[in-house]
Amino acid sequence: MPSTIEFPAEFLWGAATSAYQIEGSPLADGAGPSIWQRFAHTPGLVRDGETGDVACDHYRRYADDVALMRELGLKAYRFSTSWSRVLPRGRGAVNAAGLDFYDRLVDALLKNGVEPALTLFHWDLPAALDDLGGWLNPDSASWFADYAAIMFRKLDDRVKIWATLNEPWVVTDGGYLHGAIAPGHRNRFEAPIATHNLLRAHGMAVQAYRAQGKHRVGLVVNLEPKYPASDDPADRAATARADAYMNRQYLDPVCLGRYPDELKEIFGEAWPEWPAEDFALIAQPIDFLGVNYYTRNVTRFDPDAWPLRAAPVRQPRATYTETSWEVFAQGLTDTLVQVKERYGNLPLYVTENGAAFFDPPIAEDDRVQDPLRLDYLRKHTRALHAALQ
Repeated sequence: MPSTIEFPAEFLWGAATSAYQIEGSPLADGAGPSIWQRFAHTPGLVRDGETGDVACDHYRRYADDVALMRELGLKAYRFSTSWSRVLPRGRGAVNAAGLDFYDRLVDALLKNGVEPALTLFHWDLPAALDDLGGWLNPDSASWFADYAAIMFRKLDDRVKIWATLNEPWVVTDGGYLHGAIAPGHRNRFEAPIATHNLLRAHGMAVQAYRAQGKHRVGLVVNLEPKYPASDDPADRAATARADAYMNRQYLDPVCLGRYPDELKEIFGEAWPEWPAEDFALIAQPIDFLGVNYYTRNVTRFDPDAWPLRAAPVRQPRATYTETSWEVFAQGLTDTLVQVKERYGNLPLYVTENGAAFFDPPIAEDDRVQDPLRLDYLRKHTRALHAALQ
């Protein structure tokens, strides 16, 4: 293996964040609450009662943060906008102060030589819209498209990379099926409806962009390659269900105009018959796909694992992060190759990748000795390079 590798000159190196996770000041200057504001402030739902009230204080310190990006040499910065900061009730009157914050952020990025890449939705639905049913309400797609159009009109003269949704699978799996994240529902009948309305929202936002945008619009999904634990047919079938549920549930409708057949088996009577015309809306051509990759999943059949009848198998010799995710760089190569093979030569960005380890102490020379993260990034950079070959 060569000691150095070379990426194409046009390759874009950057970093990524999301609004509620870093901004802080979620109700400042006329902003409205999001479902994550509500969820985090509900006792017992978040460990140690943590909230996004301060977070990284990016809302007040964005200029310092952008200066750090310049110091790091970032060429791109992917961030999300808070829907309820711009539209406090999710629709209707625009909060000028909220919109102005993102206007100033984009200008600061460009002034410092950093390409802005904007994600319109990273899980933080306005609470006022959740009160109307949230993603279970069929009108949610048009609510989102209207919000997207506001952002396009304001920032498309400077933002050239737009993503509609970030990891919609997490929203429906964690928020509507298992109840682990906002809005905290646990209902197998609701999850497919939320999925479908998120996909419709994506399609309507792409249509809105085509009507007024001049650059690129796409979708960001989290993908996790599934490998069968054995050649046993039950393990292979379980792996196919897991792959359909996590990896193909969103990409097949967007790129192929249909849902994977396995979803009917997984959800049973909770899986509706969808209007055929919806798929023409959902499958609007996109300019790129963003792939968030963190780990793989070795899968075995487990009749008691609801709803997939599939369970992960821990690898005894592997390294795991503090989030219990296996470090497996080859999975990034496999994922990118699989996407190309199934969906064609769609331009790809690796929009998220990284590892959670306990922060090491700062040494006497003010340098951080961080071998686990260095090793992780080195391996995944090589895996990305291998996919390019």
